[in-house]
Amino acid sequence: MIINACAYPRAGLVGNPSDGYFGKTIAFVFSNFRAEVTLYESPELEILPNTRDHSRFNSIDHLAEDVRLCGYYGGIRLLKATVKRFYDYCREHKIRLPRQNFTIRYHSDIPSQVGLAGSSAIITACLRALMAFFDVPIPLPLQPNLILSVETKELGIAAGLQDRVVQAYEGLVYMDFNRHHMEARGFGTYENLDFAGLPPIYIAYRDDHRRRSIYKISQGNLKMVETARSVGASAKFSGSGGAIVGAYRDESMFQELEQALGRLKIKVIKPRLCLPHKQ
Repeated sequence: MIINACAYPRAGLVGNPSDGYFGKTIAFVFSNFRAEVTLYESPELEILPNTRDHSRFNSIDHLAEDVRLCGYYGGIRLLKATVKRFYDYCREHKIRLPRQNFTIRYHSDIPSQVGLAGSSAIITACLRALMAFFDVPIPLPLQPNLILSVETKELGIAAGLQDRVVQAYEGLVYMDFNRHHMEARGFGTYENLDFAGLPPIYIAYRDDHRRRSIYKISQGNLKMVETARSVGASAKFSGSGGAIVGAYRDESMFQELEQALGRLKIKVIKPRLCLPHKQ
C-alpha cells in the first residue's frame, strides 16, 4: 500500500495576525504549488531526505546560498516531529497503533521563506498520510491544533492557528478565534465560504528575501506593496512578509501588475483556488 497525501500553500486575505489575539481571519489555499508526502509499509521506520536536507555542497558559495534559501534545517525534522505528535495523540486518546513500520518521504515546490506556510503544508500532508496509513480519524476541528503543536511544542517555532486551519479545511475559510470558544473547547468557529464572492485575485512573491517578522517589514516588501498599488490593484501581505495578495480589476491591470512587479524581479501568479477538503 502506497499512500500519497498533499497540502497547499495559503494566503491570508483579511485579519492576520489576529488569530493570535482571539480575532477573526479569512484565508484560502491554492494549488499552484503543493507539499506532498508519500508513505508505504517497510520493515523499518525510515524518513528519507529531500533535496532540502542534503549536506553535500559544490562550494562554500553553494552552502551559503542553500542556507539563504532553505535555512539551516530541512524537512526531515518536520516529518519526525509530526510522527512523534501523532503517536502522542494516539496514546492520549487510547488509540492502539499496530506494530507496522513505514518509509516516508516528502516533496514540496512551495516557495520557501516568503510567508506562504510551506512548513505547515508539509506537516499537514504528513498528518494526512499517517491518518490514512493507520486508519486513525482525527476530527477536523482538532487537526489544526495538532499540526500547530508540531511546530510550537516539538520544534519551538512561534506560530498561530490560521495557517493550519485553512490548510486542514482547504477552500476559502472564515475563522473566528473567539476567546470564550478557544478556552472552552480548544478551537474556534471555522466555516468554508463560497469562492463566487471573491474578485479576481493575484499573488506576488519574491524569492530573494528571507522572511521577516510582520512587525519589521523590509523595504523590499514595502516596495512590492507600493508597486502593486501604483497600478490600481489592492495589496496586502499574505503572511509575515515575502508575498502579497490582492485584487485586480481586469486582465489589462493584471498585465500591468506583471510588468511593474517583474521589473523588481517579483513573480505574479493567478492562484488556482482549491475546493474544501473532504474527510
